[in-house]
Amino acid sequence: MTLSQLWSQLPTALAKLDPRHQWHNPVMFVVLVGSILTTVLAIADPSAFTIALTVWLWLTVVFGNLAEAVAEGRGKAQAASLRAARKDTVARRLDRDGTETLVPGTELVIGDLVVVEAGEVIPGDGDVVEGIASVDESAITGESAPVIREAGGDRSAVTGGTTVLSDRIVVSITAAPGSTFIDTMIALVEGTSRRKTPNENALTILLSSLTIVFLLAVATLAPMADYAGAPQRTVVLVALLVCLIPTTISALLSAIGIAGMDRLVRVNVLAMSGRAVEAAGDVGTLLLDKTGTITYGNRRASAFVPQAGLDDAVLRDTARLSSLADPTPEGRSIVELALERGATDEPLPVGATIVEFSASTRMSGLDLPDGTQIRKGASSAVLAWLDQTALPPSVESAVERISADGGTPLVVAVRDAAGGRVLGVVHLKDVVKPGMSERFAQLRAMGIRTVMVTGDNAITAKAIAAEAGVDDVLAEATPEDKLAYIRHEQQGGRLVAMTGDGTNDAPALAAADVGVAMSSGTSAAKEAGNMVDLDSDPTKLIDVVEIGKQLLVTRGALTTFSVANDVAKYFAIIPAMFVAAYPSLDSLDVMRLHSPESAILSAVVFNALVIVALIPLALRGVRHRVASAAGLLRRNLLVYGVGGLLAPFVGIKVIDLALATLFGSAL
Repeated sequence: MTLSQLWSQLPTALAKLDPRHQWHNPVMFVVLVGSILTTVLAIADPSAFTIALTVWLWLTVVFGNLAEAVAEGRGKAQAASLRAARKDTVARRLDRDGTETLVPGTELVIGDLVVVEAGEVIPGDGDVVEGIASVDESAITGESAPVIREAGGDRSAVTGGTTVLSDRIVVSITAAPGSTFIDTMIALVEGTSRRKTPNENALTILLSSLTIVFLLAVATLAPMADYAGAPQRTVVLVALLVCLIPTTISALLSAIGIAGMDRLVRVNVLAMSGRAVEAAGDVGTLLLDKTGTITYGNRRASAFVPQAGLDDAVLRDTARLSSLADPTPEGRSIVELALERGATDEPLPVGATIVEFSASTRMSGLDLPDGTQIRKGASSAVLAWLDQTALPPSVESAVERISADGGTPLVVAVRDAAGGRVLGVVHLKDVVKPGMSERFAQLRAMGIRTVMVTGDNAITAKAIAAEAGVDDVLAEATPEDKLAYIRHEQQGGRLVAMTGDGTNDAPALAAADVGVAMSSGTSAAKEAGNMVDLDSDPTKLIDVVEIGKQLLVTRGALTTFSVANDVAKYFAIIPAMFVAAYPSLDSLDVMRLHSPESAILSAVVFNALVIVALIPLALRGVRHRVASAAGLLRRNLLVYGVGGLLAPFVGIKVIDLALATLFGSAL
């Protein structure tokens, strides 16, 4: 954060001086009332001390507003780019009789069907109900690569303002004008629709209660001071109140919350509520889909296991040859593995006939011009093709071992003039993404339990779970199973987070405390979740948890600093107020400040400046380290507790020396 950023948000901070806005922050509202009161007193009985005190009290309020304004301002640039993406378009509405009518996009209602072809802008949020198309969503996600949207799947949702690049689709409108996804994003990134979280509200109530206590204490201090023969001016009592109440954390509290949501936006995750961000920091159970999250999502060839006595190269080269025309990810992975193992990169033989995979044969392969036939597929299908009843013992053993490990055995066989024979097995497996076990270990150290959710059978699921290092697995999971698991965890007092993109995930997303829906998923999933991942990357859930924890750590650290910060101010102001009546209080003046007026003014100046000094930390966030709750508390007390206690002693003394040097005679 630079001075120019602070300066650019100053008009917004001044606009927030409106009492109707300040009322939402009771602590700063008290400071505002005190500033107005001292202003009246400074006009009625002007003096250098009263005027200076009044100016710094007003600056305290402005600096508090500035923290919130800067936090909100960080989202306005994003909002501007989103507004540029929101276009008023003419829609081709499809009427019931099949004719098309041109209407403004703003007149579309939920349920309308619109036709969008290549080069046209999608006029509103909706689901593709007919066709398939490539769509440019860069205005929303920032990702330049186009995405595929098609009817009837979990990738049917489209966003108004995005552009169709190819083909033709029919879209059913699911959002009314003014409440589209882009409109929601604009409101959220600007902070205009941000509501305080439960913990934030609880902390506000606590800070307000402390303010009331100090307000009563200062109010009763006036007659006590008169009785003790040390009457105090109203401006001094106001200064004492402002320094005693928790102004620092109250001024930064809103900025911390806004910055937490902003950090999510910067990783392309849109939080629909601050509650979701906060809940992410307290998540105890994390549900992750296996496919595409923990694994790459497609089975890959990992080994060639030849029949006993057969050269490895024969199986390798035959498997590569049979897969040259196989467009599936599995087929491509066989070719890649063969090349890694030393196969030559020869093209498909001229005149070869490609045999594509079908559900009925459960095989694919190649027929060569010389009559040789190559097949790869399920063991039972290959045996039936060879008209044999059993695999060779070594191959049978390899098939059983691969299946027990959760992999998929793909048997390779040939049939030529010499007859049919099995060459061996290709081991296909779900490959766990690199670094997943380390990330799960980090989550485990945070006290978060990870659960892999998959539709695979229990044997395959357990093998993948063991390799990935997750704590539990939910195999052969149905939507009802996911929902039941989430409710069981919540009944045990744990907060649960999960990701999903399909309509069948909607019940579980709605039930989870943190439900991250994929932007590419269905409208039902996005409406059920309380966060939307614009990149549609399920592993982003781990980043969401880390950002949530950083939000909680930041709030805790700055609260600790603020409370400790106030202690030092007592040593500056209390002796200054009563040392004339009670000389023994001089022993409390450990800072040896220049004069009572200088001591009071120095404390008020420090109280205002520390807010500005902490704005960058509130926006950036305190770095979250993997540690136990006790360890985090210990760190907070040592770093921010002790730091908050010592900083005012140094800061107030430096300010006092500066004031004494510049205005010694006036103070």
